[in-house]
Amino acid sequence: MENITNNATEILLLLFLLITFLQSGIDKLIDWKGNLSWLTGHFAETPLKNMVPMLLGIVVVTEMIAGVLSAVGLFQLAMVGESQLAFYSAIISCAALLMLLFGQRIAKDYEGAKTIAVYFIPAIFLVFLLQA
Repeated sequence: MENITNNATEILLLLFLLITFLQSGIDKLIDWKGNLSWLTGHFAETPLKNMVPMLLGIVVVTEMIAGVLSAVGLFQLAMVGESQLAFYSAIISCAALLMLLFGQRIAKDYEGAKTIAVYFIPAIFLVFLLQA
């Protein structure tokens, strides 16, 4: 219980990342064709237009790794007080968000890019908290 109370902020942020990335990755896997179709149109007028399937795959893998590491890191932090996997989950989460931000900026979807920035704030804050 002491690990939970001593690391409450980190645990809550890990829960946030776990929910965000597992749900997003699973959604992309379940509706691969729908996501691919939408993204193909979204990037039709960009230099990324011919790489959409590969890039979607990279994003899905990165999101799933971030979500799973968040779950394992949360458990490790709560049970043992160790934060190494939680730190890696925060770093990979930031990398996934930066990939998504890059895509939105390339597609000139500035509203979408703003939304990603909102997710980046707690992720980078978790990196800061766990860096000690």
